[in-house]
Amino acid sequence: MRDWSLSLGNPLHLTLAADARLCKPDYVNDHIWEVEPGSSDPERSAIAVHTTFGLRARSMRIFLRFTEGNRTISDPNTFVTKPSLRRFYPNFLTLDFVPLENLHVNTDFWVPESHAVAGRVILTNKSNAVRQIQLEVCAALAPLDGQSIIPTQQQLVNILAGQTSGIAPVLFMTGGPKHGPGPHSSLLLDLELGPGSTRTLSFAEAALDTIPAGFELARKTAARSWQAELARIEMLDASQVLDIRTGDVEWDAALSFSQKVAHALFFNGNGHFPNPSFVNARHIDHGFSRKGDGTDYPPAWNGQFPLDAYYLSGILHGSPQVTKNLLLNFLLTQDEDGEVDGKPGLAGQRAKFLAAPMLASLAWKYFQSTQDDAFLADAFPKLIKFFWSWFSGAHDRNRDGAPEWDNILQTGFEDNPLFDVWNPWSQGLEISLVHSPALEAMLYREAQLLAKIAKRLGKPEEETALVTTQAETLKASIEASWNQRTSFYSYRDRETGQVSVGKIIAKKKGDGNMRPKFESEIPVRLLIEIQTKSPGAKRPEVEISEYFTKSKGEVETIPGHQFQWRTGGLVATSQKIYTRIGRVSVSGLDEKDKINVRIIDTTGEDITLALPLWAGALDKQQAYTLVGRNLMTAERFDRPFGMQFLPLSPDPEAESVSMSVSLPWNMLIAEGLLAYGFRAEATRLTAHLMNAVIQNLKQNHAFYQRYHAEKGTGIGERNSLHGLAPVGLFMQALGVTILSSTRVKLEGKNLFPWPVTIKYKGLTVVRGMEQTTVTFMNGESVLVKDEAPCIVEI
Repeated sequence: MRDWSLSLGNPLHLTLAADARLCKPDYVNDHIWEVEPGSSDPERSAIAVHTTFGLRARSMRIFLRFTEGNRTISDPNTFVTKPSLRRFYPNFLTLDFVPLENLHVNTDFWVPESHAVAGRVILTNKSNAVRQIQLEVCAALAPLDGQSIIPTQQQLVNILAGQTSGIAPVLFMTGGPKHGPGPHSSLLLDLELGPGSTRTLSFAEAALDTIPAGFELARKTAARSWQAELARIEMLDASQVLDIRTGDVEWDAALSFSQKVAHALFFNGNGHFPNPSFVNARHIDHGFSRKGDGTDYPPAWNGQFPLDAYYLSGILHGSPQVTKNLLLNFLLTQDEDGEVDGKPGLAGQRAKFLAAPMLASLAWKYFQSTQDDAFLADAFPKLIKFFWSWFSGAHDRNRDGAPEWDNILQTGFEDNPLFDVWNPWSQGLEISLVHSPALEAMLYREAQLLAKIAKRLGKPEEETALVTTQAETLKASIEASWNQRTSFYSYRDRETGQVSVGKIIAKKKGDGNMRPKFESEIPVRLLIEIQTKSPGAKRPEVEISEYFTKSKGEVETIPGHQFQWRTGGLVATSQKIYTRIGRVSVSGLDEKDKINVRIIDTTGEDITLALPLWAGALDKQQAYTLVGRNLMTAERFDRPFGMQFLPLSPDPEAESVSMSVSLPWNMLIAEGLLAYGFRAEATRLTAHLMNAVIQNLKQNHAFYQRYHAEKGTGIGERNSLHGLAPVGLFMQALGVTILSSTRVKLEGKNLFPWPVTIKYKGLTVVRGMEQTTVTFMNGESVLVKDEAPCIVEI
C-alpha cells in the first residue's frame, strides 16, 4: 500500500461512492459524497463530507469541530498542520492533520454502500500533559422540502435527524455523545487524553425512508470492523490497480486517481445485464431516479458506448476482465440480423441504433492481456455477424460497400458542427448522406482484427476471405477521401463521392417560389434552412424542381416530418442530388419566417478524420505527411493540452466545441502514432493530455469531460470518464504491457524524462532510459536492453 501526502496544492480527487466490487450499489438510489479538506471561504471551511442525495437536497454536510479550553476550531486554514491525503480508494480515504498543538488526528471517510457514509476519527495526544478535548460531529441539511437536521433521540440514543424529498438522513456517533451547544446541530463527546494516548471514535450517516430505519443502518455501519474492511479494500486495490511511480508525484496522483474513479463508475450486473456496466460520471448530484427504475436518467447514466468502453478498458489496464464483461454486455443485445445496440444501459435502456464498430477491437484487447482462446472462439461468430450487419441496406444505403453513420451519437463527437442541430453555428446536415472516413476506418480495423482472430483460432482463410475483400473496398473508399493538398481526409457526399463547398443559392421570407437558376457540372445536394422566432412554428413543405415549370424535369418534395428542429428554426437535407435547380417552393411558413437554400458544405475538418491512422489504412508516406502537416503542426491540431476537435472554429461562439480536447479521441490517434513508429510524438501528446488533467485536479479537484486545448481549463461534466488520465496510453507510450503478474511485453524505449516503476501483484517493472528490469514475485529478475518487442515471463 502506498502512503501519499497530498495537500490542497497537489492534484486531488475527493469523491467517494459505493464500490461495486465490495457491495451492490443501488443504481436508482445512490448517495455519492465529496470530501472537503477545507476551502477559501472561512464560513464554510472545515473537514467535511457533503452530498445532495442526487438533487434531493440543496446540501447535506457533515463536518468536524474541535474544542480545547476556550478555543474552538473547525477551519483547516487555522490548523497547526493542514490536512493531507494519505490514502484513497473509490469508497474510502484518509486525511491526516493537526488541528491543535500536539493533537494529531487521522480521519477516515468511507462509503460502504449506497445509502450510508461513515467516518472514523483517531486522536493522539503528542504532548506530555493530560488534555480535555471536545470532539463534535456537526451536520447541516438544506432540504428541498421537509426539515433541517435537528437533535433528537432514537431508543434513548442521541442522534441528529432531518427529512428531505422522501428520505430521512440520520447521524449516529459511537461513545454515547450528547447534543452540542450550536450554532450547528452536533453530536459532542468530552474526551480526556493522557500523554501519548489515543482515542478512536466513529460516526455514520444513513438516509432511508424513515428515521428508525436510518438509525438502524447508521448504527450497524458505525459498528463494522474498520480494520477488516480497510484490509479488504487494500487487498482488492493491490490486485486490480497499477502502482505507477514516475518520480513526479503529480503524474503519479493523476494516474492513480484515474484508476480509482474508473472503478467507481461501475454498477453490478442485474436482470438487464449479466455483467457489471458503468456510468459516465458519478458525482453528488447523480444517483436518484424519480421514476424508480433508472429509465429517466440523463445520458451520463443511461448506457455504455463502444468508444467509452474502449477508453475505460485502457484506464483499467490491471483489470482485463472489465473489457470482457463490457463486450459481453454489447453482444447480449445482438439480434438475429447481427445488429448490436449502440448504447445498452443498466435499466434495460437501448439506443436503438447500431453500435460503433469497435467490438473486435475490445475482444482483441482482452485477448492480448489474457490469451483467452476459449473466449475468442465463443465471440468470433458473433463479431463476424456484427461486422456484416453494418453492410445491410439500412446502413450501406447505396450498396457501395462503404456504409454511413445513422446517428450523430454513434460517432463519439455529438457536437460536430457539420451534423449537429443544437448549436446556432452548426449546419445540421443529415449524417447518413456522407461518407465518413472515421466509420470506414473503424470497419477496416474490425476486418483486420477479425482476420487476426480467425488465424489465431486456426480458421481456414476462406472463412474470412469475404471480410478481407470487404476491407479492400473500405480502404479504397478511405483513400478516395484523401485530400492531397492538405494531407488530410475529407467527408464526401454519399452519392457523388465529392467534397462539396457550401453556398447559398436562394433565400426569401415567407411562403412562395424562388428561382435560383443554379447549374453545376458536379451534382450537388441541398440544405434547406428555416429561420423562425415562433416557438410554435409548423414544419413546412418544400418542393425542389430542376426547372421552373412543374411539367419538366424531376421534382423532389421534402415533407414536414423530414425537417429537424434546430437552434433558431428547422433544417432538412435533400435526398436527391442536382446539376440544375430552376425552382424551390415552400409552403407552411409565417410571413416573417426566412428560408435559405444552400449547397451542403462537407469541407469541415475534425479530429475524427485522422482515424485511418489508428486503423492502419495509410501507407507510410501518407502517414508521415498527415502527422507532419496536421497532427504535429500548431496551426492545425498540435496544442499545449492535446489535439482539439476542430482545427478551425466555425464561429467565435463555438470555442467550447472547437477547442475542446477529447481524451478518448486523442488516445485513438496516439495509438495510431505508435503503430506507425511515432513514439516520440505519442509520448509528447500523452504529456500534453496529462498536463490538462493535472491542472484541473489541482485547481478544481475534478476531472472534466473535455479540456481546452490552449488553456487546459475543464469543459463539460465533472468527474467524467472522458476526462480521466489516459493510463492505457501512458503504458503504451512507455512501451510496457502488463499481461499478467508473470508476463510482461516490452517494446521501444522510455522517452519520458524519468525512469518509471510499475508494481502489480508482486511484479515490479523498472523502465529506465536505456534498460528495463523486470522482477517477479519469486525474486527472479530479468534485465532487458533491446528495443525490439519482446515478452518477458517466468
